[in-house]
Amino acid sequence: MKNGFFRGHGLGNDYVVMDPTELTFRLTPVKIRGICDRHWGLGSDGILALVPSKKADFGLRIYNPDGSEAEKSGNGLRIFARYLHATGKTKKRAFTVETKGGIVAITLHLDRHGDADAATVEMGQATFQPAALPCTLPVDELIRQPITAAGRTLQFTGVSVGNPHCVVFKPAGEAWTREELLTLGPSLENHDLFPKRTNVQLAVPTGPKEIFILIWERGAGETQASGSSSCAAASAAVRLGLVKGPVTVKMPGGTLNIEVARDFNLTMKGPVAEVARGALSPSFVRTLR
Repeated sequence: MKNGFFRGHGLGNDYVVMDPTELTFRLTPVKIRGICDRHWGLGSDGILALVPSKKADFGLRIYNPDGSEAEKSGNGLRIFARYLHATGKTKKRAFTVETKGGIVAITLHLDRHGDADAATVEMGQATFQPAALPCTLPVDELIRQPITAAGRTLQFTGVSVGNPHCVVFKPAGEAWTREELLTLGPSLENHDLFPKRTNVQLAVPTGPKEIFILIWERGAGETQASGSSSCAAASAAVRLGLVKGPVTVKMPGGTLNIEVARDFNLTMKGPVAEVARGALSPSFVRTLR
């Protein structure tokens, strides 16, 4: 279908999937912002683009709604996997996808209708080394490091799971507010310590194997759920000794289950839903130009 799209979500984190070979235009930052605009465009938390890969079964480019590019997205990968299966790009239930943040292995779980309503994703290995994010702090690991944001002095743990994350914990029994997220999120995302910006999670342990997080995504802002954020926060919580794995990560949009191995390899399992398929109208495409 010319200028066709597939729309899906993972726990309310919604993406539009497109095959650039079927588009009459290039996915430039300006056009990505136009498509993702929730008032003037199709509306989306980002665009997933199918691309060739020589290293995996499929290739994926992930674009934020501000037009920038993300290395990896857990929810995006589940949506992309459902797209591949639902549109007949593959009949396999297990395959690999190459992202800018590394190659991941995905296994689909089908419901009684034959639809992939959940997926397990091997998200790779978490690292706390500054160079991986990157972060400019001259330390061996980004564990409980001081940072000042929005006039507050905090401690953060920096994690890369193929993309960068800044995790800030409150003690068990306390809670983060949405107002804190809206204040601290953009300040931490654009902090001088993170030259390529960062994703942000405000986290709190809520049980021996459970945490709750609020999410501020680089290039997207407040997000109801995030797979890579869940992986980063879970690995940080285990590294700090706050919880033991497997970790249940609760978010405003829902819950994901994260396996954290001893070497901090991460496996994520969570739901995925298809919402719509269609095509951009010729008149809308002309406005993108």
